[in-house]
Amino acid sequence: MENQDQRYLVQQNKITDGDQKPPVFAKVMRSKEGVFEGVSFIRNKEKATVMTIAQAEEAVAWATKKKSAASEYATKIICVGQ
Repeated sequence: MENQDQRYLVQQNKITDGDQKPPVFAKVMRSKEGVFEGVSFIRNKEKATVMTIAQAEEAVAWATKKKSAASEYATKIICVGQ
């Protein structure tokens, strides 16, 4: 069995806020079958989804494509320890 490298989070900051407000983190929504359905952003880093780099890239792509106000946010992938 392959050991997946799951240690990444997706972080989002509102560009106009600068460093005034804390960032939000991605919580991935999946179906019962495990199929990716989307992302919601939450404030609690401990409840955010820890992902592989491929899953994190999928979450960033979804957020930049599907969220109507995506251009107002800086979305990036960070390591869990950051």
